[in-house]
Amino acid sequence: MKKALLALADGAVFEGRALGYEGEAVGEVVFNTAMTGYQEVLTDPSYKGQIITMTCPHIGNYGVTPEDVESRRIWAEGFVVKEASSVASNWRSRQRLQEYLQTSKIVGIEGLDTRALTRHLREHGSQQGLITHVEGDVGRAVEKARRAPGIIGRDLAAEVTCRQTYQWADGSGEWVPAANGHVPAAARRWRVVAYDFGVKQNILRRLVDVGCDVTVVPASTTAEQVDALNPDGIFLSNGPGDPEGVPYAMKAVRQLIGRRPIFGICLGHQILGLALGLKTYKLKFGHHGANHPVMDLRTRKVEITSQNHNFAVQAPGSIQAVPARPPLVETAFGKVAVTHVSLNDHSIEGMACMDLRVFSVQYHPEASPGPHDSAYLFTEFVQLMEKSNG
Repeated sequence: MKKALLALADGAVFEGRALGYEGEAVGEVVFNTAMTGYQEVLTDPSYKGQIITMTCPHIGNYGVTPEDVESRRIWAEGFVVKEASSVASNWRSRQRLQEYLQTSKIVGIEGLDTRALTRHLREHGSQQGLITHVEGDVGRAVEKARRAPGIIGRDLAAEVTCRQTYQWADGSGEWVPAANGHVPAAARRWRVVAYDFGVKQNILRRLVDVGCDVTVVPASTTAEQVDALNPDGIFLSNGPGDPEGVPYAMKAVRQLIGRRPIFGICLGHQILGLALGLKTYKLKFGHHGANHPVMDLRTRKVEITSQNHNFAVQAPGSIQAVPARPPLVETAFGKVAVTHVSLNDHSIEGMACMDLRVFSVQYHPEASPGPHDSAYLFTEFVQLMEKSNG
């Protein structure tokens, strides 16, 4: 099999075998600790601008299924695995991983020591990298990695958002039983405008599951345009890159705060934080995976969560330990409670200001294939709309 290289901007180089489409790919190299869900990871628009390293050593064993995609295409810039399975053992599978990457023109690499790569990224931080099947000179490969554009300040949301407004009506169907909050289609009545900063389709399905009629709008939609749709609630989606790279979204959200209930996830959470007057910062190596512990400070319950973000909301005075109660943060709109924190690094994972009917989380409560610990947040959004409509 053809030789391939992964070169990092700091000069580290890993040798492996070519995977997927033949060529070169540049992006910020990150690692994801999920054992399953590689198809959902690849098609998550939040990975635009990034090369994904899977820490699980065996990837692709259950193939690729069209029903499991999270968007219209693969958004990851490249894919790094220890071993890509040549066999797809799943009755739902329609393609092997290798074929999927080839037809999607995604450059990958396998056969390298992903444990060593992950340790390197944890120690030195996520950084720009190059996967190449065609460049044999190590020095030139490293130089290409160093010249690759970073994600700080880039408006990646504009590259992944929808081009025009559309309606979304599909729910999760048989995969979400009524006991988990599913509402029959005939019972829907909550009109929700969902900002698409890179929205995952399973988020839209979950909103439908709890009784929402969903209108998806482009990232550049103004507050006035949202008001014209007269929604009962506003949803701020996940998405890629730096929240400070989308100032127009922050402006619109700032104008919408207090008018209607707002629920934000991931990039939407960060944009909401900026709109409230808080700051954001870049994490050393980000949070990517399906096994991140988060504590709900309101209940002391620990949730295992799915995460994918390189930036986080920063409150005045860092949180050094798990607080005994939700800390209150002073913002331009009054006090906001920090409701959730990461048990790995104590970063802010959720916040709420119920007086303003606003709340958000940094992680993914809609996670597919899981975990599903945080699905209750969609019901909380509906309850907030119910209270607001008295």
